[in-house]
Amino acid sequence: MLAAALPLVLAGCGGSDGAPKAKAAPLVNAAPPATRHFVDEVEAVGTARANEQVTLSSPVTERIERIAFADGGFVRAGQVIATLAQAEERASLAGAVAAERQATTQYQRMNALSERGFVTPATLDQQRALAQRARADADTARAQITDRIVRAPFSGFASQRDISRGAIISAGTPIATISDISRIKLDFTVPETALATLRVGERVSAQAAAYPDLPFSGQVSSIDPVIDPATRAASIRAVLPNPGNRLKPGMLLTVRVLVGERDATAVPELAVLGDGAERYVFVVDGKGVAHRTKVTTGARDGGFVEVRGLAPDARVVTEGVIKVSDGVKVRVNGARASAG
Repeated sequence: MLAAALPLVLAGCGGSDGAPKAKAAPLVNAAPPATRHFVDEVEAVGTARANEQVTLSSPVTERIERIAFADGGFVRAGQVIATLAQAEERASLAGAVAAERQATTQYQRMNALSERGFVTPATLDQQRALAQRARADADTARAQITDRIVRAPFSGFASQRDISRGAIISAGTPIATISDISRIKLDFTVPETALATLRVGERVSAQAAAYPDLPFSGQVSSIDPVIDPATRAASIRAVLPNPGNRLKPGMLLTVRVLVGERDATAVPELAVLGDGAERYVFVVDGKGVAHRTKVTTGARDGGFVEVRGLAPDARVVTEGVIKVSDGVKVRVNGARASAG
């Protein structure tokens, strides 16, 4: 009897070992889409320029009598920068003032006589013209003296000087450059495709290599109406306050222009797969089956990507996507969690 039962036991064991084992459903993490805050920015590289800058030059060929600014020093509007020799012009002014006084006195006398009929109107007009001519000569002499006193047109910092007292300089020779850096004009270019989102008044954040941990904020002040036909780019100018005069003209700055912000649906970047130009995610239904769902992606931020085309309560596979294919049953690890 034992011999008869042994084949049955062996047959039962052999049948169990030969049967194929069922493949376990892949274990994944799934979570509904999150709502995140996205910021749209246009990035560029710009050059810092002074708010106002002018190079003061000698209007005439003359000898320098006085230098009245220090290298890199601050000067105020109207302050004398340099004085040129003006002895000859002052002598001319003295002569012109004397001639003006004499001509004016003579005109007043003839005017009194004209009222009594002793001077003809033609003679009076001639003397009036002489008095006006003498006044014009005096004004010309005063202007020549003024031209030999170089003043700062606005407050700012003077450049390092390359001239000295006693030097004879010709007309047009630079004396000093005055730069107002209380504000900085930041010029940069953007592709013409970005113009649709740029507006005057948009917020700007800039950063200089000299101050990597100190951002500078400002606003777009103007947009050049002409596009460069060679680069297809538009020139943008922003104005940045410059506390402490840290920014200097000529600096290279990285620019970010905030053109929009919004709250949008987002999923982790690892949850989004690509097939050519198409982007998709896997969504787990109520029966635990994963379905390939096409989405449209947008901005990225902090490991999340903006998506459109998902229901708010959709369970998106966030981890284990490489083990999933369309229509495959999956096991969701734990309860539904927030994608955040």
